[in-house]
Amino acid sequence: MQILRCPAQLQLLEETLRKSLPTTLPVLGTVMTVARGNPAAHEVLVDSWPNFRIVLTRLCPEEHRDHKDHYTNQLAVFYQDKGALRALLGGTEAVDRARAFQLLGMQEGLDEAVRDVAGARGLQVKTTRYLALMSPEPPQPRGQVPPGLRLAPVSPSHIPLLNATWVLGGNTRSQAFLLGLVRMLPSICLLGPRGRPVSWSLLDAQGCLRHGYTVPAWRGHGLTGITLATLGQQLHARGFPIYCAVLPHNKASLRALGAIGFLVQPGTFYMIVGTPK
Repeated sequence: MQILRCPAQLQLLEETLRKSLPTTLPVLGTVMTVARGNPAAHEVLVDSWPNFRIVLTRLCPEEHRDHKDHYTNQLAVFYQDKGALRALLGGTEAVDRARAFQLLGMQEGLDEAVRDVAGARGLQVKTTRYLALMSPEPPQPRGQVPPGLRLAPVSPSHIPLLNATWVLGGNTRSQAFLLGLVRMLPSICLLGPRGRPVSWSLLDAQGCLRHGYTVPAWRGHGLTGITLATLGQQLHARGFPIYCAVLPHNKASLRALGAIGFLVQPGTFYMIVGTPK
């Protein structure tokens, strides 16, 4: 695999990946984040250049200090044929028996291929299937910021609250991961009268709007639309696709996102987590 570092190469790859949206969403978002300063310390690999069959983005290996941490060790993949995917997985670029990982992708067959290889290498694998939603334009909130609330970036001091309310969090590794996102990437929250967040949204290294949440007492006020509109405007100004991933059974979130302009995309957004046994 070849690492792409040249700005011109990354720009050409970005233009190519746009032609295959939405299946390229997590890879395209990472490529764009890398090309725009690389705050999350990821790298972009291809099997050949300029005619590639597969693109893999990953955390720079030297940054993955805790081999049991699948939160930070994020990868995303887009492939043009399953042979290239099998060849990648057969090496050590993506699936290492000693390292926990989180692999993101939107192509059918990805789950089965990763499960086969990871299982053969003694890794436990869990797949979560999401719906991907995109907003063609910056989201339009249904109302204004309510009296007594104000917009602000998420602060590191807010991370314990975010970690406690995140369905995939609640542990020290997830807390460190969320802290890293807040320190490296854009985020937004609505602060209540006492300075405590009541609604928030973060951006991850894949350019995905993640970890959105509104505390129960403030639901039904359109706060999700306000936070997502704020981040969406920033993404739009930088040329990023505006997208998120939602569990299919989360009807409340799907309705809220649809109300501000998000559209469900075809296919499945896979999050595949592998951990050493």
